[in-house]
Amino acid sequence: MSITHAVTSGTFSLDGQTFDVDNNLWLVGDEDEVIVIDAPHDVDAILKAVDGRRVQAIICTHAHDDHVRVAPELADATGAPIWLHPADEPVWNLTHPHRRWDHDLFDGQEFTVGSVTLTVIHTPGHAPGAVCLYAPELGCVFTGDTLFNGGPGATGRSFSSRDTIEESIRARLFELPDATVVHTGHGDDTTIGAEADALGR
Repeated sequence: MSITHAVTSGTFSLDGQTFDVDNNLWLVGDEDEVIVIDAPHDVDAILKAVDGRRVQAIICTHAHDDHVRVAPELADATGAPIWLHPADEPVWNLTHPHRRWDHDLFDGQEFTVGSVTLTVIHTPGHAPGAVCLYAPELGCVFTGDTLFNGGPGATGRSFSSRDTIEESIRARLFELPDATVVHTGHGDDTTIGAEADALGR
């Protein structure tokens, strides 16, 4: 089992403003199949990281455009379904008003790829349908834009709440072992312990 990491570059737009961003792309799987976490910016870069393996699922940590922009194109190229928490429907519709995702995510749902199980943790705040994916066998959690190296994700825009994201992080993520590596949607890795110490449990 392995984690494949790549970085893709593009833009993030919301509330009439646009910013240049670099997004982390994460794939979890083995030599035969993978799960793709988010679909940012560049479908060719994602397919290069897939490297011919079967894509079992495209799991979106939330529906901001820099995380789902090429999800339909990737789904069409691979035949894999797009998964999204239904609370993010209004956010998804800003980018893809004429195409729905394929399946709803729910808290506690499990995805197995090879010998690894990813468990969905609903962590609203950055977006209403934001989720993290916990992989205990790999000792890591994929947090999208919920938790970064340096604290919670941004909450100053539509569909977000600082109080909600802090509650999600404290109640759901800080319950994980301190040594759990946090693979973020942007920027460097961190650990649950480091962020719990900084934010306060």
